[in-house]
Amino acid sequence: MKYSALFEPIKIGKTVVKNRIFMPPVSTNLCEKNHYISPALIEHYASRARGGVGLIITEVTTIEPVYTYLPGDISICDDSYIAGWKNLTDAVHQYGAKILPQLFHPSYMAFPLPGTPQLVAPSHVGPYYAKSAPRPLTIEEIKELVIKFGEAAKRAQIAGCDGVEVHAAHAHGLLGGFLTPLYNKRTDEYGGDIHGRMRFLLEVIAQIRKVCGEDFIIDVRISGDEYSDGGLNINDMIYVCKCLEKSGVDFIHCSGGNTIKRGSSMPAPGTKQGSHCLLSEELKKHIHIPVATVGRINEAWIANELIENGKTDICMMGRANLCDSDFALKAAYGKEDEIRPCIGCGQCLTGVMFGKPVGCTVNPSVETNIIPRAEEKKKVLIIGGGPAGLEAAYVCWKRGHEVILCEKENELGGLLRLAAVPIGKQDLSKVIKFLITRLKNTNVDIRLNTLVTEEMLENEFKEYVVLGTTGAKPRIIDAFTSFKSNMTADDILAGRKVPGKNIVIIGGGSVGCETADYLAPLVNDLFPANRQVTILEMTNALMTGEGGAAKSVLTRRLMKKGVRIEFNAKVERVDEQTIYYSQNGKEEKITDADTLVFATGYISTPIQNNRIIQIGDCAKAGNLKDAIGSAYEVSMQL
Repeated sequence: MKYSALFEPIKIGKTVVKNRIFMPPVSTNLCEKNHYISPALIEHYASRARGGVGLIITEVTTIEPVYTYLPGDISICDDSYIAGWKNLTDAVHQYGAKILPQLFHPSYMAFPLPGTPQLVAPSHVGPYYAKSAPRPLTIEEIKELVIKFGEAAKRAQIAGCDGVEVHAAHAHGLLGGFLTPLYNKRTDEYGGDIHGRMRFLLEVIAQIRKVCGEDFIIDVRISGDEYSDGGLNINDMIYVCKCLEKSGVDFIHCSGGNTIKRGSSMPAPGTKQGSHCLLSEELKKHIHIPVATVGRINEAWIANELIENGKTDICMMGRANLCDSDFALKAAYGKEDEIRPCIGCGQCLTGVMFGKPVGCTVNPSVETNIIPRAEEKKKVLIIGGGPAGLEAAYVCWKRGHEVILCEKENELGGLLRLAAVPIGKQDLSKVIKFLITRLKNTNVDIRLNTLVTEEMLENEFKEYVVLGTTGAKPRIIDAFTSFKSNMTADDILAGRKVPGKNIVIIGGGSVGCETADYLAPLVNDLFPANRQVTILEMTNALMTGEGGAAKSVLTRRLMKKGVRIEFNAKVERVDEQTIYYSQNGKEEKITDADTLVFATGYISTPIQNNRIIQIGDCAKAGNLKDAIGSAYEVSMQL
């Protein structure tokens, strides 16, 4: 095996795990009604076990029925759930992997389903976005919940699970809330100093050990540092982990940050891999049980390095295994070029927050890598070599069709090549490389510098099913092209045009913000050569429709760089020298700009022919997930 450290077995308590690739909790929304294990959920986890993962920690598993974390999460709150868990455990065990449910009480993070009673918490303090204050748990209720955690663990053991994870990280949920001084303001035996704040957690560990015995794995997920003023820090957590080791915990799952400081716990794309490894490295110096690290570990080489270099004993790789369920096996046998690359975009969880099943930008079929053969072999022509075309070509070939792909340019990748240019977007180049490499390992006929004409469709490709994936083009507002120097964001990212020093960008969507970030000085130090960048956004927010860590980190970077951002600013007219815009009922103008940049969206470019099935951006301008997903879905129907 290529990565010897990563694939070395490790002993957890009294259990040997076959390798050090563990899958941490990733919510899926795949359960059945009332939070029961579903066949889809079993297949989801079984496919990762089949793909070589050593140990799986499931998504949030609630231990009592009153409070729901997400509508699609799973539960183990009474004995009726045991049968489903048994089916899941058996499915994972048949491939030699171990499985632990993550036991959790959502507390002040509970989903506000109709009929939900007032949320509970360590204190009356809730997260800043809460619509009402939670109520503090009574001591009697704490004692009852300790018992419920133990009962939930026992059910997991009866179902055949190898252990449980107790979630106490990220100032998140009940136990994480009790542990952090951000939310625990109690003055009784469950609050005050660190001993009071971790008492609830230690009682839960003791109860689980009491009812499940010594052969049952218990791990605790913690934030080694909450990276927040007033929150837990590494000194606190060294002491907490020493106490957890003494209490009988078998390993520590070391994360970092918290859920209210966006980008701290789940790092944004473009940030470093192994984002919390300095915390796990420090913890390893002070305790004797294994320590796992987590956070944007997307490639085998970095996981192996983290272990070899003493940063961690175990690598938790969630999004990487979500993106490619065969990640571990491919890595073990040195087939990195075949691994579908995770870009860390967070789209897997964006949909989950709105009740949709888990998805992936790069992998339109998260549940399985199996592409069935078509009943009838067809001839398929694909026009366009962007991400949609590359995905369609591969899926059609995999289904047994004869495939020709024609691209009018001299290289494949389409607009995705430009999308990889801005700061923090380098991982998109891995997607292009993967899609191209995968396709070149087939017998698909790839024709570059080939513009498909009507004559070719009527003659050479008369008998072909034709898929159009010709993408989209930037929207240009013709009335504003009278400005002395104007260009699109794509012109800049492609290197076709170079803007001046004082730049105005129309549009504060993702493209506008990423282009501003690309053009702004790396250091806002008032150096004379620095560009001055202004974004004019007609709504009251940047990147509407986007969310999560990527948006947060990019917004903060723009502000740090001194990019001027004007909201509710609608450009009304321009002349050769001046840009006029309305804002809050007043006319404003910019007289010192030397470049006007259009970042005002994209227009689909469908080929006008009724034979052609339009997919990707040429059907409807969207994001990368839309392009690859539509290509997959259409190709699976041929």
